[in-house]
Amino acid sequence: KKIADDLGAELSLVIIGNNISGIADEAASYGANKVYKIESPLVEKFMADLWVGALEKLCAQVNPKVLLMSHTNIGMEVAPRLAFRLKTRLTTDCTDLEADKAENLLLCTKPVYGGNAVAIFKYKEEPHFATVRKKIMAPAEKVSNKSEIINVAPDMDASAVKIESLKIVQEDAVSLDKAEIIISGGRGIGGSEGFKELEEMAELMRKSSGSVVEIGGSRPAVDLGWLPSSRQVGLTGEKVSPDLYVAIGISGATQHLVGMMRSKKIVAINKDKKASIFNIANYGIVGDYKEIIPAFNKKWRELS
Repeated sequence: KKIADDLGAELSLVIIGNNISGIADEAASYGANKVYKIESPLVEKFMADLWVGALEKLCAQVNPKVLLMSHTNIGMEVAPRLAFRLKTRLTTDCTDLEADKAENLLLCTKPVYGGNAVAIFKYKEEPHFATVRKKIMAPAEKVSNKSEIINVAPDMDASAVKIESLKIVQEDAVSLDKAEIIISGGRGIGGSEGFKELEEMAELMRKSSGSVVEIGGSRPAVDLGWLPSSRQVGLTGEKVSPDLYVAIGISGATQHLVGMMRSKKIVAINKDKKASIFNIANYGIVGDYKEIIPAFNKKWRELS
């Protein structure tokens, strides 16, 4: 909202899906000028071709100055294709956005060089298009005046659907980006058996604290088949910012740090006292996790 005000533009939201009247009505409570509702049974499940086509047509109608999407799997499937269609540039995985009032442009900040530096991008092509990293901005507050909800004719062609959904597999675990505490294991865990100790630790913390506690891992742990890819934290995995991040047997390669460096508190456990992870940890324990975690779990059970 502040960026829209600084650029002298209206703020609009776009909701796509089927049976989304309730969602659109809820979205209208957060201070936007307009909420565009694109509703069709064809997009009850995500279909990139249909989303891109619908958004391209809407952009042609409203001519937005700035276009923002969340940096998610869906966002990164839609945004590059939509940017190509709109003949504009795209800045991905932004961690900060600001308006340049003097030039009336959007400034996009994002990590570069594997997270070792940040760069600020600006360009004159419109719409200024960016995907924004999850959970980096404070949630908007509800307002008393509701936005105008505009129903947009979907104009979707069923023949454009080239993907048939055979089965949707639901994971029991909560998505990592929703976790308040993440316990991550790396190559130093030594195998899938080692993650059982971490899961016991997570379960003890869940029961005693009531927090959402999830298991994550580094890319080597995923590549070695110890964890599913949905649990990977890092440059090519999830980028998280939990209240507490516990890194166990993780050396601290830049690829991993990019994904968790925004955690509010970081605890590192590693046998190697020179491991890079200690450089960003708030608390560090040098030692073998096979001794530390069982002792931790035992003490936690005694205190619970």
